Parts: sequence; C-alpha cells; structure tokens
Amino acid sequence: MYPEDLKYTAEHEWVRSPGDHDGAVRVGITQFAQEALGDIVYVSLPEVGESVTAGDTCGELESTKSVSDIYAPVSGQVVARNETLDATPELVNNDPYAAGWLFEVVPDDAGAVDGLLDAAAYEQGLA
Repeated sequence: MYPEDLKYTAEHEWVRSPGDHDGAVRVGITQFAQEALGDIVYVSLPEVGESVTAGDTCGELESTKSVSDIYAPVSGQVVARNETLDATPELVNNDPYAAGWLFEVVPDDAGAVDGLLDAAAYEQGLA
C-alpha cells in the first residue's frame, strides 16, 4: 500500500532520495496522514535556507478538521519548498507522493535517511 522506494517516519512523513536538488531528499506526508487530516486547506512550510532538526516541528498542515505539525525527518538545510501548495494545498490530499510533496532538505548526515522506516515497518506500525 505504501511505495517501497520511500523511507518513512513514525510521524507519517515520507522521504524520497534523491530529491531534485544536489544531495537533497524530498519530504511529504503519507496517504495515511492525509486521510486522517481530511481536506487540507492551508500549508505552512519551512523557508529555503532554514535549518531543520530531525524530529522537530518545521511546519503545519491545516485541514477542515484540525491543524497538524510537520516534523523534519532528518536534520539539514531546506533547499526547496513546494510553492504550488500556497494556491492549491489540496494537492497534498490528491497526490501525496508526487505533486503534493512539501519540501526538500540536504541532510547534515547523508546516512540519516537509511535509519528511517521502510514501507513494511511503517505499515506494521500502523496496525
């Protein structure tokens, strides 16, 4: 059910390596997370150039039901954000693994992604 080529966090973020920028990984939220949130109406993302710390809050997703924090899956510097979400935040619901990505970060530790959950472990954690 969850793409095998991604890594996951227990907080329902996914990481795709590599991202579009040199050394970067792309971050988004999982199908499970977007379904739990409901219709997303606003997205607050970290700024390009901002440093994020693994496990810390770095943004928010606001839905018709609640506001949910976005957690950084790895520590590093943000090099891109999905500006399209400013006008069309519903992309996070409609296409969470492609057009609904959130931001890209260059990890401080290139091996940090390897320590995240694989699809099977993430899915098992949902059970």
